[in-house]
Amino acid sequence: MNNSLTELPFPILFQDNHFIIINKPAGMPVYTNRHSTQKSVEDYFPLLSKRKDGPWLVHRLDQDTAGCLVIALRKQALINAQSCFEKKQVTKIYWAIVKGKPSENSGHINAPLLKVTKDKQWSMQQDPKGQAASTKWKLLGSNGDISCLELQLLTGRTHQARAHCAILGHPIIGDTIYNPKNNQEPHLHLFSRQISLPLSPPLSAVSEPPEHMLFILKKINN
Repeated sequence: MNNSLTELPFPILFQDNHFIIINKPAGMPVYTNRHSTQKSVEDYFPLLSKRKDGPWLVHRLDQDTAGCLVIALRKQALINAQSCFEKKQVTKIYWAIVKGKPSENSGHINAPLLKVTKDKQWSMQQDPKGQAASTKWKLLGSNGDISCLELQLLTGRTHQARAHCAILGHPIIGDTIYNPKNNQEPHLHLFSRQISLPLSPPLSAVSEPPEHMLFILKKINN
């Protein structure tokens, strides 16, 4: 085993014989990239299981997004969990710190998203030709300048939370793609707060915000 893999750089939120749920750090990729020396979640799989087959990532999180990430330790567990995602049975709750304050306390965004490339930079933009994307949101707290939103992703499109917050008119702090102007925050202020899968037994975990979000959350009056 690689000597650099002597300890896990992320907390384990849940563990049994079939699954592990970790609190993925912001900035850590989930997949191994042979062109990069940066450690990924997959690089630590030998510490999670000694089985020759697996573990496997059940789903993914963007590199800059922290929070709940489900890992399967058995092939049948992977199949069962991915079936929940395909059937849209998974509850996915995110927290985002955004610019400004919405005029309402809650809402529902239905905005199809299409991948668009411009000047060698791609992003997900609202377009009727895109894939259906649906997000419920509610205001958790605000000081007028910034707000904390709870986002329930009813679909699982790439950059969905980030794009939908921008479409709402309240882009996420630290988002260099959807909030590039006057953006002095080095970290994306988005994390996967909770995930629940209706398996038998049910699979669920709740994660704590990353440090950079905790610092700004203290500025928000709940």
